[in-house]
Amino acid sequence: MHQSKVVDHAALLAEIGQWARELGFSQIGVSGVDLASAEPGLAAWLGQGFHGSMHYMAAHGLKRARPAELVPGTVSVITARMDYLSRGTPPGWQAIEFDRLARPQDATVSLYARGRDYHKVMRQRLQKLADRMAERLGPFGHRVFTDSAPVLEAELASRSGQGWRGKHTLVLNREAGSMFFLGEIYVDLTLPASAPESAHCGSCSACLQACPTGAIVAPHRLDARRCISYLTIEHDGPIPVELRAAMGNRIYGCDDCQLACPWNKYAQRATLPDFDTRAALAEPSLLQLWAWSEADFLRHTEGSPIRRIGHERWRRNLAVAMGNALRAGPAPAIEQALREVLPEASPLLAEHIEWALQQSA
Repeated sequence: MHQSKVVDHAALLAEIGQWARELGFSQIGVSGVDLASAEPGLAAWLGQGFHGSMHYMAAHGLKRARPAELVPGTVSVITARMDYLSRGTPPGWQAIEFDRLARPQDATVSLYARGRDYHKVMRQRLQKLADRMAERLGPFGHRVFTDSAPVLEAELASRSGQGWRGKHTLVLNREAGSMFFLGEIYVDLTLPASAPESAHCGSCSACLQACPTGAIVAPHRLDARRCISYLTIEHDGPIPVELRAAMGNRIYGCDDCQLACPWNKYAQRATLPDFDTRAALAEPSLLQLWAWSEADFLRHTEGSPIRRIGHERWRRNLAVAMGNALRAGPAPAIEQALREVLPEASPLLAEHIEWALQQSA
């Protein structure tokens, strides 16, 4: 346990907040480490198999809700959020994104994935924030996390005043909607917890109604096995046939529950250029992305979160979207492009190409 000279906690937190803003964070908060009240919900979610093939979720079990087991000595968690909408995001962006979803031959990549990989950006900057704290306080025990370990991020964020859990399970903030990343610094410092935010969803159910696959099975309960973000990113096998049509032209992630959320009219633009949209992902067509060789894929996704799914899964997702485009109307160029790849396709990709070709209107 860190034992230093007496610290003025209010002054320290004000300093940390200032350093955090200089590093591109939007807000910091502090949570305690007793998350026992979250354990029954986590256990029930795992028990129902809602984590799908994310076996690490079950393997970690309740450690996710026990910060001091993950990092012994932890007594407080500093939470941070970082807005990620590209600096060039135009007004009316939600309507623009819905319009893209209505154009079957265009490709839709989740907004968060159009720039640099947030894992890299957040982790580096959280470490810089911890380094600033060490300069001020002397050495102290800490570890930084960004979606990288068994951490109940949304629970910690909501307990520390970053916002409340929306019915889609994401954290919502009255000044920033939900278009932000979360990260944490587990520390062996006793810091006063921030006041939690009360919930402000009311009777709204826009996110439940917007989900293309019905993955939000009840308010605050998500079945990942039906979620397009899970299917296109985490799931490495065949996409269930009964869910393919609902995927539309979404090839990496899905933003529909966030696009429909009224609170996202307050979503803030990023302050960092890291999240600027890459040219290759600004207005891509399915055919343009399908034409990428594996070398092209690796080049265009250098430093991007997309790279982690690999070229085969990328093409698997594209094949489903191309099948949905064929169902929407004649598209000879798409049909030809699929047929050209079929002879050399892996068994996984071939299955999705064959399904796509069967969708031809």
